[in-house]
Amino acid sequence: MNRGCFYLLPDHADATFLERLVCRLATDCYRQGEGVFIHTADQAQAEALDERLWQQEPDSFVAHNLQGEGPRQGAPVVISPQAPHGARPVLINLAPQAPAFARRFSRLYDFVPSDEAGKQQARERFKAYRQAGVELTTEPAPSQTEDA
Repeated sequence: MNRGCFYLLPDHADATFLERLVCRLATDCYRQGEGVFIHTADQAQAEALDERLWQQEPDSFVAHNLQGEGPRQGAPVVISPQAPHGARPVLINLAPQAPAFARRFSRLYDFVPSDEAGKQQARERFKAYRQAGVELTTEPAPSQTEDA
């Protein structure tokens, strides 16, 4: 059975907070030898995350690339607003909708913003994941979001 976690973002969470949190999650998975697909809302967000991962400290290096760049099979961490080309066990979703391909992953991370519109979109994603058979938990976002 697939499992997932919805992180409740604090009121002060902005794009930078979310980028740091996503980079931390991707770094943790990478260090555990797990491949990650980061599904972004758009190409600009994908490029921002790509850049933030490059800016991490050298001892926190994460082999990653935008989908379609880098090695033929992709790096261990791939970022794209499009559906993934290859298989990886972990999905980090930043898109406003639950991606149709989410059931292909054994684990997923998603986020609940503090604003009402964002919460409503998160409720819809939660419902879609449940209908797809994903076992979900909800937790506060880790407060330590500095670059890993």
